[in-house]
Amino acid sequence: MAHMQDFPLLLSTLYDHAVWIHPDQEIVSVESDRSLTRTTYAETDARVRKLASAFDALGIEPGGAVGTFAWNNIRHHELYWATANTGRICHTINIRLFADQIVYVANHARDQAMFVDPDLVPLMAPLASQMETVKHWVIMGPEASDELPGSIAYDDLIADQPEHGHWPLLDERSPMMLCYSSGTTGHPKGVAYTQRSTYLHTVTNLANFPIEPTDNVLPVVPMFHAAAWGYPYMSVTRGAKLTYPGPDLSPQGLVNLFANEEVTFSAGVPTVWLGVKQYLEANPDASLSTIRAFLCGGSAVPRAMIEWFWKTQGIRVVQGWGMTETNPVASVAILKPHMEDWPLEEQLDRLETAGIPVPGLQVKIVDEVGEELPHDGEAFGELLIRGPWIAGEYYKDDRTPQSFVDGWLRTGDVCKITPEGYIRITDRAKDVIKSGGEWISSLDLENELMAHPAVAEATVVGLKHPKWQERPVAFVVKSGEVTQEELIAHLEKRVASWWLPDKVVFVDAIPKTGTGKFDKKVVRDQYSDLLMG
Repeated sequence: MAHMQDFPLLLSTLYDHAVWIHPDQEIVSVESDRSLTRTTYAETDARVRKLASAFDALGIEPGGAVGTFAWNNIRHHELYWATANTGRICHTINIRLFADQIVYVANHARDQAMFVDPDLVPLMAPLASQMETVKHWVIMGPEASDELPGSIAYDDLIADQPEHGHWPLLDERSPMMLCYSSGTTGHPKGVAYTQRSTYLHTVTNLANFPIEPTDNVLPVVPMFHAAAWGYPYMSVTRGAKLTYPGPDLSPQGLVNLFANEEVTFSAGVPTVWLGVKQYLEANPDASLSTIRAFLCGGSAVPRAMIEWFWKTQGIRVVQGWGMTETNPVASVAILKPHMEDWPLEEQLDRLETAGIPVPGLQVKIVDEVGEELPHDGEAFGELLIRGPWIAGEYYKDDRTPQSFVDGWLRTGDVCKITPEGYIRITDRAKDVIKSGGEWISSLDLENELMAHPAVAEATVVGLKHPKWQERPVAFVVKSGEVTQEELIAHLEKRVASWWLPDKVVFVDAIPKTGTGKFDKKVVRDQYSDLLMG
C-alpha cells in the first residue's frame, strides 16, 4: 500500500523552488581576469537551461560525465545545476592533483566534455592528448583557446541554444556528481554522489546549521573539492546570495571581497583562516564586521584560532568534519542551548571538537579487532559512520572492501566520543605517533603549538627513533621571533612530558595536499632519518 506519493528526491525540485521564490537574489562572481560579474537567480536560470540544451547538442546522454577544471565562479555554478537537473554527472577535477592523477581521474570517470577556466588552460593543455574519452573542450569564458585545439568558448556554446523546458523526473539513486579523494597513496578514489544523497545532505545540514535568505554565502572551499561542502546547493535551496571568489584566494583578496559584498557566512580550511587572521593582525583597519560565522574543516581547527576570531571579530568559527566519502559534511561543532551561557573556556572545549553527528547519521568507534567501544570520552578507536549520504562503495574501484565493513564506512580517523555526543578526533590512523608503546596525538600537539603567538603554522609527525620506535618532531612556520626552547617550554605546561617533540624544525613552508591539508607523508619522507644519527 502506498500511503504517500513516491516522488523522487531531486535537486531540480529544490532548484525550481529557489528560482520561482527568489528570482532577484544576486550571484556575484570573480572571473579569471579578476573582473566582477553580477547576475540573479532568474538570469542564471536562463543560462543553466541553455547549457542543458547544449549538452544535448554535444551528444552527452544522461548518465554521461562532464569534467570541470575550474575555480569557484558563476559558470562552474551553472555547470553544477545543468548537470544535476538533467541526469548528467558533474565530475569536478581537483586542479591541484598531479598531472598523472588528473589524466587518471578524467579517464576513469570517462569524461565526455571538459570545461576549463581560461587561466587553467596552460595546466590542462599538455594533458589533453592523454584523455581518452573527452570529445569536446570548452573554455569557461567569452573566447576559445589556441592551446586546446578545437575548443569552443562557453558563451558561444550556449548562445544560440533554446532554454530547456521541464526537468526530467530522474531516478533519485542515479549519480549526479563524481568527486575523487586527493589520493595521498595510490590513485584517487572516486565517490558518486547521488540525487538522493545530495538532497538529504542539503536539507538536513540546513536544518542543523541554518542559512537564511538574508545571508550572503562565500564558499572559499573549492567547488572542485567535495561539492564545495554542499554550499552551492544549500545556498540556492534557501535563496541566499552567493559570492564566488574565483582565483584570488589571497587573504587580502578575500577580506576585501568579504567587506565589499557584505558577506555573512563563509566556509574553508584552517590554513585559509589562519592567513586571514594574520592579515587582519597586520592591517587593524580591515575588519570582517558583516560575517556572523564560518564553517572550518578539512583538518583540525586550532583552538587558539577559534578563540581569536570570537574575541577580536565576534565571529563564531564552526568546526565541521567530513570526507569526500560523506558527501561531505557529517558532524558540526555547535553548542547545545544550555552551553550558550558557559564561560568561553568551557565552550571552546566543545567548539574545538569535530562536533556532533548531523541528524540522520550514525557513528561508532571500534578497536583494532572491530569491537565497539563506549562513548565515555576516554576510549578511543577508529570512527565508523553510516547513513543516507555516506558512500557505500568507491566508484568502479576494487579497493572498496578495505574501507567498507558491514554497511559502515571506515573513516581512518582515530577519535573519542564524549557522553554528550561530541566527536574528538585525536588523529588520522596513519598519523598517530606510537612512542615506546604509548600513543601520542599529533593533532593535539599541533593545536598547542599554533596557540603560540609567534607560530603561523605547525605540523607534527612521528619519525623513526632507535630506542622509542617513533618520536614526535614539530615543523613550524614562524610569524614572529621564537626559539625551539621557548616552544618546548610553551608545550611543557600543556602536554605530558613524554609527548614533547624531540626537535622543532623551523621551515619556510609546510607542504600541502591538493585540498590544503598539511601533507605529513611528504614531511615524513623528507626527514625520515632525522633522529637516527
